[in-house]
Amino acid sequence: MKKTLLLTFLTSAISFSISANTQHQSNYVGQEYREIKSLSNDDISELLKGAGWGLAKPAELNGVPGPKHVLEMAEKIELTKGQTEAINNVFDKMKSEAIPLGRDYVEAERKLDQMFKSKQVNHQTLQKQLTKIASIRSKLRFVHLSKHLDTSNILSEEQIKLYNKLRGYSSSNICDNIPEGHDAEMWKKHNGCD
Repeated sequence: MKKTLLLTFLTSAISFSISANTQHQSNYVGQEYREIKSLSNDDISELLKGAGWGLAKPAELNGVPGPKHVLEMAEKIELTKGQTEAINNVFDKMKSEAIPLGRDYVEAERKLDQMFKSKQVNHQTLQKQLTKIASIRSKLRFVHLSKHLDTSNILSEEQIKLYNKLRGYSSSNICDNIPEGHDAEMWKKHNGCD
């Protein structure tokens, strides 16, 4: 009886100790080694190459196609030669506008990171840097969202419907219909699938 009681006590004490030590551990563990704490290497890469970085989700997820994915499925949605040329122009313009803004955004985040790292930050400098970051992000988001508008103006309603179907947006079960080109694990994670 004493051994059972002692074993129960020790098990409880160890469980409590483990629980107490892990309950305060941050979800950010490991990110303190990032070059820019607020951006992953993938984030930086996406921004520097002018990729969407999820900024156009309001358009994409409401049935307004973007130029990159339309061009990827040009044959499947039967783009005409004229449409292909027009959407290529939209895509090229998007890249030419997004790349410098992405670079500016990364550098602005780098500066914010350095301000905290060097302890050279106060309320005034913080507000100024955050305002700059927000302005760049707003311009970058406009670039991506506006190119979705431009793209949809080039397509027919039938092409837009087919685009959305091919992207998996017209499915009744989003978890079972992962769009071509998407990472299955990330798709399921972002859409709350089990």
